[in-house]
Amino acid sequence: MDNKTKKLYKNRMKSLEFHLLAVILGFIMLYPVLWMVSNSFKTTQEIFSQNSFSLIPEKLLLENYRRGWRYNGSTTFTTFFKNSFIYTGFATFGAVLTSSLIAFGFARIKFIGRNFWYTCMFLTLMIPFQVVMIPQFIIFYKLGWVNTFLPLIVPMFGGVPFFIFLMVQFIRQIPVDLDNSAKIDGCSKFMIYSRIIFPLIKPALITATIFSFYWRWDDFIGPLLFLNKPKLFTVSLALRMFADPQTSTDWSAIFAMGTLSLFPVIIIFLIFQKYIVQGLVTTGLK
Repeated sequence: MDNKTKKLYKNRMKSLEFHLLAVILGFIMLYPVLWMVSNSFKTTQEIFSQNSFSLIPEKLLLENYRRGWRYNGSTTFTTFFKNSFIYTGFATFGAVLTSSLIAFGFARIKFIGRNFWYTCMFLTLMIPFQVVMIPQFIIFYKLGWVNTFLPLIVPMFGGVPFFIFLMVQFIRQIPVDLDNSAKIDGCSKFMIYSRIIFPLIKPALITATIFSFYWRWDDFIGPLLFLNKPKLFTVSLALRMFADPQTSTDWSAIFAMGTLSLFPVIIIFLIFQKYIVQGLVTTGLK
């Protein structure tokens, strides 16, 4: 075997080792999801049997999905999915739209104390929700907004700090000459934002939309804090309702509905995944 053949053989072995390691790590990361999907077709007894780690069910039980979707008969998962889409849709729309407008202000408009307010906005990224949830609950309770979607949706129309930061970095890379040209043509600041800047930050907008959709769809603490009526529950709260410490828990139905709850997030991600990479690379976060 000559040196060229040895080098080619060595490179192929390295490539094989790399792909084998990637497959193993990928399987480890995906195993919890695959395990949940597999358990959605099993009986509760099989889930907790000695063969519980197996990904292949003894028999595919679609009845778990029918039983889980019916829930308690009076309220089905149709209601919970509808509530989740209402909450997620309006909150995402408000968060992305207002964040882009605020980001335009920080990136393009000079005003007194701009750096100070931008720093204050940035510092709010460090504040966990658990710190502010009690004051928020008191305020919204006195406004009479508890047991409505308003406490979950209205604050999103004030902008989300992470999205504002993301879009500010994106807008700063757009040449200011475009703004100056628009001013010469008679455009106001709002027209510059709506007709020039907004279309140009499409990757950042879609990235923010995907993150916001995922965060709101997966949100558990917010709905738990402000919603007490079962007809207003989101999917995340409804899944928690399956676990009843007073009676036996229907784990098969929980896994079945948990599997269905993943579909909206996966579909959104698959459709717009290229914009996530483009948006994060452009803003220098990756």
